[in-house]
Amino acid sequence: MSSALAVFDLDGTITRRDTLAPFLFGYLKRHPWRVVRLPFWALAPVKFLFDRDRTAIKGAVIRAAMGGAQREGVDQWAEQFVKQLIPHALFAEALSAIREHRERGDRLLLMSASTDLYVPRIAKALGFDQVICSEVRWLPDGRLDGRLATLNCQGEEKRRCLAAVLARDRFDRVYAYGNAGSDLLHMTLAHEAFLVNGPAHPKHPMGAAQTLGRVRALRWQQSA
Repeated sequence: MSSALAVFDLDGTITRRDTLAPFLFGYLKRHPWRVVRLPFWALAPVKFLFDRDRTAIKGAVIRAAMGGAQREGVDQWAEQFVKQLIPHALFAEALSAIREHRERGDRLLLMSASTDLYVPRIAKALGFDQVICSEVRWLPDGRLDGRLATLNCQGEEKRRCLAAVLARDRFDRVYAYGNAGSDLLHMTLAHEAFLVNGPAHPKHPMGAAQTLGRVRALRWQQSA
């Protein structure tokens, strides 16, 4: 039995593009009256320019688009969204890598800055054993608050979460797949790290990491 862990990022690594924006726009398309709420949150991007707080701005955007929605309606849209996403918006190479690790008996961990409104459904559909992602707040009456209940699972926070997993569960081998500069922080905890479709310029942080041999570059292009 393998004692290995394969950690996959979601957006841009497994999926060919971001998932949160299509999720929110898809919900707004089905509830067009909510568009009138958006101008009240127009200051959030301006605030972000000063405080660089990704947790706050992500929560503000979700709250603007979906705040107050009933859980049942959110769950129904999440289920439909994931069915549309899989497999058409995924990299075929990502599915192949996931399947290879699963067949070897490696434990699969999906880590994403996207939210638990839909990420756990994606993880289940793809056969992941565990998922760690940004979590949203719900109101006591079951309606969606929209603000984040956790820190945005990106960069240093993602590294902290993975370090906690590795401290609790000992693995002989750890593999990590990511696509962004912020992913390099948690990828340094892996024995083998793979950068998907990252820039190759040597002065770019990701290009420099490749040059130093800290990660291996992968080019994934095929649609599933």
